[in-house]
Amino acid sequence: MRCILFIYLIFRLLKFMKKISVLVPTYNEEDNVIAVSEELIKLLAPLNYDYEILFIDNNSKDNTRNILIKLCNDNKNIKAIFNAKNFGFSRSIFYGLTQTTGDCAILIFADMQEPPKLILDFIKEWENGYKIAIGKKKKSDENPIIALVRLIFYKTIKNISDIEHIENFNGFGLYDKKFIEVLRNLEDSEPYLRGIVAELGYKRKEILYEHKKRERGKSSFNFYRMYDLAMLGITSYSKIVLRLATIFGFVSSIITFILGLITLITKLLNWNNYPIGIAALIVGMFFIGSVQLFFIGLLGEYILNINTRVMKRPLVIEEKRINFD
Repeated sequence: MRCILFIYLIFRLLKFMKKISVLVPTYNEEDNVIAVSEELIKLLAPLNYDYEILFIDNNSKDNTRNILIKLCNDNKNIKAIFNAKNFGFSRSIFYGLTQTTGDCAILIFADMQEPPKLILDFIKEWENGYKIAIGKKKKSDENPIIALVRLIFYKTIKNISDIEHIENFNGFGLYDKKFIEVLRNLEDSEPYLRGIVAELGYKRKEILYEHKKRERGKSSFNFYRMYDLAMLGITSYSKIVLRLATIFGFVSSIITFILGLITLITKLLNWNNYPIGIAALIVGMFFIGSVQLFFIGLLGEYILNINTRVMKRPLVIEEKRINFD
């Protein structure tokens, strides 16, 4: 009888215990997945919460998946989703968040450049009533060139964005299940999480932290991925660039017309003494042409972004999932 009562009490306790989900996206992180899982378990196990750790792997080419399979077999609190191919950084993360089952979801990266211990601060603020608690980098030990590129991007998009843009924020943070439900209801095949948090998110708590240098493995976050994310942010949340192109084209046409009219009148008044230099014409043509190509390229980015969203392709196609019962 006592045994039955004990089982019943445990069942009731588990039923009403809050659950925390931790999402860890991976791509070629064989050197980090064991370390990050151990660190997360060490943080979460002593807490009065049920928990799950969900790894979403974006088609790693190294031994990451084999390690994840073993981790899942050894611990039923660890889950994994294997993407059928590399669907991109933003799409994989967004999809992973929508697959969490907890009362809140925490996004952290496998390289542990973001301090896992900050999770405890996120949970504290969540219990205090915040639906979103995010980490913002106050200092970074990363490559100075990369840091400079990031700084330029943040300052640029902050000035041209139609919404508030969160500087030095890469998604690391806690999101309440109500916000996760908002993400599930978005029909966006090219989601930009940073913009969505700023535009559609609840009142948030921002916590500063120091961004450490990667200790193990090689980062897959190269210049092309940074450019891709930058273009996604600009084309998703800014109209200014297109309007600048329109304004520049209008102003340039007026200036060109005036200069052309002045040149024509001067030539007519001094037909024999006013030669029109070919070099000046060629330079002017190349200048106008280069500006046109630049803005045509930007216009192409906008059209590509719109086209991708209109097609409504799935965010991710799964190859396999583990420990989802």
